[in-house]
Amino acid sequence: MMELRLENGLPIITFSLTYHEQTINMSNVLFDTGCASTIFDTDLVANIGLYLDMINGTAKRMYGVGGASELCYEQMVESLQIGTIILPSFKLQLGMTREPYGFDGILGIDFMTTVGIRVDFKKMSIGYD
Repeated sequence: MMELRLENGLPIITFSLTYHEQTINMSNVLFDTGCASTIFDTDLVANIGLYLDMINGTAKRMYGVGGASELCYEQMVESLQIGTIILPSFKLQLGMTREPYGFDGILGIDFMTTVGIRVDFKKMSIGYD
């Protein structure tokens, strides 16, 4: 179960991200049902050895409200753990999210549907199957 909180009207979550047995705490992740892909800040995840895969990854444009875009890389990541959820293989994006948007990352609908997320806005909690 993840706790959901509202900050400036936006749903924010906190969780630990583990990659190859290295963990980092992410305290400012946007829980965004309107975002197709999950993205994490490149500089932040580099601290646990998760780097852009320039050979196997694909350059993508991430578009926000107002049409502004940022370049990011979409790549398959093996053995990723978000909180207590273990993902043996998951396609995510790496790019700049902290400087332009102020978030450690954005948890998108791709993650939510893969895991089977259930949101209770009355209790401000997130469960999963």
